[in-house]
Amino acid sequence: MTFDSLLNIIDKKLSSGVSQSEGLQYICQLLFDHIEHYDWVGYYLHNPEKKELVLNAYVGEPTDHKHIPFGKGICGQVALSNENFIVDDVNAQDNYIACSLDVKSEIVIPLFVNEHNIGQIDIDSNCLRAFSENDAAFLGEVNHLVSIHLF
Repeated sequence: MTFDSLLNIIDKKLSSGVSQSEGLQYICQLLFDHIEHYDWVGYYLHNPEKKELVLNAYVGEPTDHKHIPFGKGICGQVALSNENFIVDDVNAQDNYIACSLDVKSEIVIPLFVNEHNIGQIDIDSNCLRAFSENDAAFLGEVNHLVSIHLF
């Protein structure tokens, strides 16, 4: 399935009036099911009072990382930098939080609502160098749809 067809499916689902939690879970499942190298897909949302990310929805192996302090790991860095982060080899990252020994690469794309970073989509792959700028652009569009329909 192409990125464009997945965006159309997501747009239709999110515009149907689904709840925030249902919409985020739907996206995680859809991406996990239709993109071969997406081995774990999750949405973390900000808890600004505690300066941490809170896992809101995910599909893949269970994780102990349900709360991540801002600045810690790849996700925590994106919470502060407001920038996309593609990691070709997680073993080469000093500030990486290991979720599974199988994970080889990761991509994290911030979720902006009214120009404020309120969370992120986090995707792990069991393949080295699994993610490209095409993935980043696609996931940016997914997050744009999320911001329009769910927040």
